[in-house]
Amino acid sequence: MLGKRAEPSSTAICNVAIDKIPRHVAIIMDGNGRWAQQKGKLRTFGHKAGVDAVRSSVRLARKLGVESLTLFAFSSENWQRPKEEVGVLMQLFSMVLKSEVKKLNKNNIRLKVIGDLSAFDSSLQEKINKAEALTEKNTALTLNIAANYGGRWDIVDATKRIAQKLANNEIDVHDINEDLFNQHVSTSQLPELDLLIRTGGDHRVSNFLLWQCAYAEFYFTETLWPDFSEEMFALAIQDFANRQRRFGLTGAQIMTQDAGTS
Repeated sequence: MLGKRAEPSSTAICNVAIDKIPRHVAIIMDGNGRWAQQKGKLRTFGHKAGVDAVRSSVRLARKLGVESLTLFAFSSENWQRPKEEVGVLMQLFSMVLKSEVKKLNKNNIRLKVIGDLSAFDSSLQEKINKAEALTEKNTALTLNIAANYGGRWDIVDATKRIAQKLANNEIDVHDINEDLFNQHVSTSQLPELDLLIRTGGDHRVSNFLLWQCAYAEFYFTETLWPDFSEEMFALAIQDFANRQRRFGLTGAQIMTQDAGTS
């Protein structure tokens, strides 16, 4: 976790039992701009370099059998950044959609983009729709790109959807519970979030998957996103596999349950 730790070999993760692999991993990909500035380059250079880290994370997730990988690419607050940086991010998003989707499809990876897509221009929205349509039947991994996404937006949007059903008499107020609400957030078709990783050294969720991370395990690393390798991702998953997830129970209760299923 925090501080310097020895990285595992590329095969270390193979020691993790299949039932200890997280089904759904989310990553806040932080540190692109600082990575570039440390090298005396423009912040936008870091965003371009971060694409390689995306590729390696997708590669490892598929290799390990992770069902869903959700990457925080652009938050609803990121529009406040300098216009040049926002413009480069939009161009980069469009370019990656064009260059990577066929590779994702070839590797049986489904692409989904979550967030308020109405803010993007029609050309980018069309590319997103085509990419999702091309890969919609793929089953090896679901790659979710959170773009113009905010956790509060997600909760408000789900509330609006439920309120509309209530107004249309499709549901009764007594039908509203956690399960119903979960069916209306942007990740409704995905497994529960198991592991949330943040690179770049900050210890906050930054309005990301607020509803979904209620019982997720958190993993923070000082590593800036462009330097986040497969080995570092493997280390995070190894750490996750060694944790005891109690979901409100005691450690003794969990041990008794585990003994009963062994």
